Amino acid sequence: MPEQDRVIAFYDERVLAHRPDPDAPFLPGRMDKRVRELLAGLAVPWKYPEHPGRLTAIMEMLASEPVSGLRIESGKAATREQLGRVHTTSYLDDIFALRGTNSWLDVDTTAVSEGSVEAAEVAAGTAITAVEAVVHQRCESSFALIRPPGHHAEPARARGFCLFNNVAVAAAHAQAVLGCNRVMILDWDAHHGNGTQDIFWSDPDVLFCDIHRASPFYPGSGRLEDTGAGRGEGTTVNIPVPAGTGDIAYLKALREIVEPAAEWFKPDLILVSAGFDAHWYDLALNVSHEGFAAMTGFLQRLARRHCDARLAFVLEGGYNLSSLSQGVHSVLRVLAGEVPPEPGVCGVKEVEEAVAFHRDAFMPPEEDS
Repeated sequence: MPEQDRVIAFYDERVLAHRPDPDAPFLPGRMDKRVRELLAGLAVPWKYPEHPGRLTAIMEMLASEPVSGLRIESGKAATREQLGRVHTTSYLDDIFALRGTNSWLDVDTTAVSEGSVEAAEVAAGTAITAVEAVVHQRCESSFALIRPPGHHAEPARARGFCLFNNVAVAAAHAQAVLGCNRVMILDWDAHHGNGTQDIFWSDPDVLFCDIHRASPFYPGSGRLEDTGAGRGEGTTVNIPVPAGTGDIAYLKALREIVEPAAEWFKPDLILVSAGFDAHWYDLALNVSHEGFAAMTGFLQRLARRHCDARLAFVLEGGYNLSSLSQGVHSVLRVLAGEVPPEPGVCGVKEVEEAVAFHRDAFMPPEEDS
């Protein structure tokens, strides 16, 4: 395979049109007024964390520090039929009716602006495009750089900044159209992918593995005991972890849980719900950029072993612009051919260097024999 076809990132500027208005009412009646009074008294303005700057930060970093072998292509909008494979007809009717409006859909986090419905259609369609690229062997791996994110979106409900469940739409398309009978999804976002879990809860042909910060961290789902139901029992694999969990624990989960699960499942395609809020800058967990790179290398080897290297990443969360852009950059470098590092326990390398530097100051000189 030519080097320039090793990885393609898909990006469409239409996803920037999703710009929720933080001043729009976001809770019913008196509760909205009361919350705003409390925020005003604390001098804490309400801000919508999922904003266009997330994507522009990534693209600016890729422009300033190009990844050799990476190609960037445009995306496309999903059709209603494609969205309807994972979302109900009534839900799609409700979302499409909001086209061109400003509105809050949910009391927790989810809002739309005039361009949000088109942005969400393009996000889901671009995830499909990324999957088509690897299945059609245009590239070994791909990355859909999209927003709004998707893994909290349920079949009939918007949640957690998510309107359409992008990775689920892409997985269902791969099954329905691309001949991928068995699809594996790994979600490494700090938050549990409750929507993806709900959509494939009883599906024996989708293996959903999720490493996330445990409840009561948002959205509060993803218990260890939640393993699916009916014919899909055993194809949901939750790995809840405590605050502060970092690289070593993530890689242990991949090696000792996800790898044997993949060996058992034998996927035709591996998708990654890639959220970068697991980085310590986002204050949820303690994964480093090297950790994201190492996990990418692990999944790359898993995909080469099981499904002709078919591996597609779909952007989810990550709200610190520095860790988000650098995290995506570290993943793309590995997908483009860079050998990933083997992360150690944070700080050990630096302490070893300090030991070497200071050793002579405190150790008695060796006596001549």
